[in-house]
Amino acid sequence: MKANVVYHADTVLNDLGGGVSRRVLAYTPQLMIVEVNFEKGSEGTVHTHPHCQNTYVRSGRFRFNVDGEAVEVGPGDTLAFPSGIPHGTLCLEAGALLDIFAPMREDFV
Repeated sequence: MKANVVYHADTVLNDLGGGVSRRVLAYTPQLMIVEVNFEKGSEGTVHTHPHCQNTYVRSGRFRFNVDGEAVEVGPGDTLAFPSGIPHGTLCLEAGALLDIFAPMREDFV
């Protein structure tokens, strides 16, 4: 398998509505990184999926609901969600998250 270089300028920003947009970055079948941008007050509704997910807060402030527990995070903080754990977020201050999924999210491409 060959390395996959993805230039940010070549990616597509998808408007998901409600002040949330997503940009799929580099991925292989085993791993994917996605940039998710939030406007203040926008939400990522509570959901589950079979993928393991790690989230890095690149900018902004967020209140996550992780399996019913509220946790506030800001720039540089990280979260790890095992497969099947309910999670969602409310954006307290406009910002961006980097979500890493294993395996990749086929539904995003």
